[in-house]
Amino acid sequence: QVQLVESGGGLVQAGGSLRLSCAASGRTFSTYAMGWFRQAPGKEREFVAAIRWNGGSTYYADSVKGRFTISRDNAKNTVYLQLNSLKPEDTAVYYCAAGEAYAYTSPRTQRYDYWGQGTQVTVSS
Repeated sequence: QVQLVESGGGLVQAGGSLRLSCAASGRTFSTYAMGWFRQAPGKEREFVAAIRWNGGSTYYADSVKGRFTISRDNAKNTVYLQLNSLKPEDTAVYYCAAGEAYAYTSPRTQRYDYWGQGTQVTVSS
């Protein structure tokens, strides 16, 4: 069982930056692939980024590639998402998720077993 708690969301102007954090409970955090997803009002939850259990591989949605960076610190049981050059279309609730070892290779929500409660990111134009 893994419990996830996101933080770091907020209101920012277009072009600005935010750093999201996701703190995980449980001693097996380092064995999970971790992902970030987002959901805007009236839209389906979509994949943003994912990272392998050891941080050795990362995977990004085309819409955020070059602007967002996912990283993790297994000693702190935490995964991060650095959001740079934010656009109004990045506005959404951002969720972190934990999945089996190779979940990071797929953008499908079904590959992830545990989810946080989400943190709101709002980008003003």
